Amino acid sequence: MRSFGVCFWFGFLLLAGVPAMAESLYQENSYRPLAGDNKAFRVGDVVTVQVLENSSATTNADTTTRRKNGINADLSLTRNPTITGGINIGGDFDGGGRTQRASRLLAQLTVAVTEILPNGDLRIAGEQALLVNGEQQSVKLEGRVRPLDISDGNVVVSSRLSEAKITYVGEGDLSDRQRRSWWRGVVDWLGF
Repeated sequence: MRSFGVCFWFGFLLLAGVPAMAESLYQENSYRPLAGDNKAFRVGDVVTVQVLENSSATTNADTTTRRKNGINADLSLTRNPTITGGINIGGDFDGGGRTQRASRLLAQLTVAVTEILPNGDLRIAGEQALLVNGEQQSVKLEGRVRPLDISDGNVVVSSRLSEAKITYVGEGDLSDRQRRSWWRGVVDWLGF
């Protein structure tokens, strides 16, 4: 019985020297009040971006150059008939070109908050991949958004993004047919 009492007091003294450790159920970095909104505000939260981008560009160029050079020579000899010679060089160039491009991208994708900047802005990034008629379509989005620009429904329009990088890429037979062949580039480089 005595050994039990010694062990008990020894264990009690040993535990008395160790401070008590407890964790709180409240975590400040992830707490959201019940009456708070559902906007993204920390790293890992998601926000929906409505991509509404329209762009158009038109370029016209007209070039006209004319050049004419002429050299004439006359030579007369007393015993031989008159020798006359001439060289005329001329060149004309008319060139023109027109480039017109219009694009429109409508998409909606949900991206994640990757960083909170010192001023409170959120850096967001994400990608959406679709398979349409056997062709892989991919939309990648990166940007910076102010929390003020995120709606109550946790949605932001792409025109409100700063430093936005939106990439829309398609891969498949149709996309391959729209690319110029390598030999066409060589012919254009040679000027044919």
